[in-house]
Amino acid sequence: MGSLADFQQVPVVDVSGLYGDEEAQRAVADELGRAAREVGFLYVTGHGVAEGLYAELVKAAETFFALPIEEKQKVYIGNSTNHRGYVPVGEEGLYGDGPVDLKEAFDSSLELPADDPDYLAGNPMLGPNQWPALPGFQEAVTAYYNAVIAFGKVLLRGFAMALGEPATCFDEFVTRAPSQLRLVHYPYDENAVDNLGIGAHTDYEVFTILKPTKPGLEIMNGAGEWIDVPPIDGAFVVNIGDMLDIWSNGAFVATLHRVRKVAEERYSFPLFFNVDYDVEVAPLPRFVRGDGTDRTPLKAGEHLYAQTIHGFAYLRRKLEAGEVALPEGSVAQGSFGPIANQKAAEAAAAVA
Repeated sequence: MGSLADFQQVPVVDVSGLYGDEEAQRAVADELGRAAREVGFLYVTGHGVAEGLYAELVKAAETFFALPIEEKQKVYIGNSTNHRGYVPVGEEGLYGDGPVDLKEAFDSSLELPADDPDYLAGNPMLGPNQWPALPGFQEAVTAYYNAVIAFGKVLLRGFAMALGEPATCFDEFVTRAPSQLRLVHYPYDENAVDNLGIGAHTDYEVFTILKPTKPGLEIMNGAGEWIDVPPIDGAFVVNIGDMLDIWSNGAFVATLHRVRKVAEERYSFPLFFNVDYDVEVAPLPRFVRGDGTDRTPLKAGEHLYAQTIHGFAYLRRKLEAGEVALPEGSVAQGSFGPIANQKAAEAAAAVA
């Protein structure tokens, strides 16, 4: 199982070799594997995504979030049947009845037509996006989404090699995946005060590809300390998600992270790279221990949907009303990353 080091900074990996020959790809894969085991986070450079696409995305986000609330509410996420649209302040919260985070968001994903068979059949994470009537917004968001998804497929091959598998091992699982792009806005808050541990979580998908405009992201090292992950020009922040944690049976660590409250306006753009909804993710044979501590297999989309229900008020209301149901076999937060690894190690020690 992975064991987080008492790191004080996040490694930087130049992934341009993933576009090169096999030797170059394997060299990058080795670095990816080391970062995934020891930190669970890394900066990536050499990704090939044009900076201009990010600049246009930032402009689009600034324009959208500056709209009056009644305009943004026209694409309220609760009006969607497949979790797309505007997330107002207070809508989202994983952590009980405490003070809500001062943030708003716009959620989008793979654009599928309204007559898509899975959407018509009621798949809760597939289908069309909701778009505001804002010139250029859909185009900017879609262009950035497509470029980062293309890079994510290259990065997935790098992680496959880092796991000791063929580069193409996971390709067949990414055909129409519910990979979400979030535009998150943290308004200026002169009264921002942190509560220790608020917001600490792992991400539900394979990995996350993030670009923020300001500092605020923190990750927990092996000593339980919060380490800053500030933006680096031209680099993405990438972190291991729950699905890579399962495939590696905990060797690749889904590190706990949170957003520190900051007293400056901040935008953040995470793309949560996923596999197709019905893909069953289980520990790869080379990582299976067979001692009762192996990660439980999950369907990728069902895991995402279950955690989404827990995290959003409109879905919790529907759950209470019996309008939606949690997928069978859904698991709670804390089932991945260092917490799960510690539980597994204690269980193994008790049996020995």
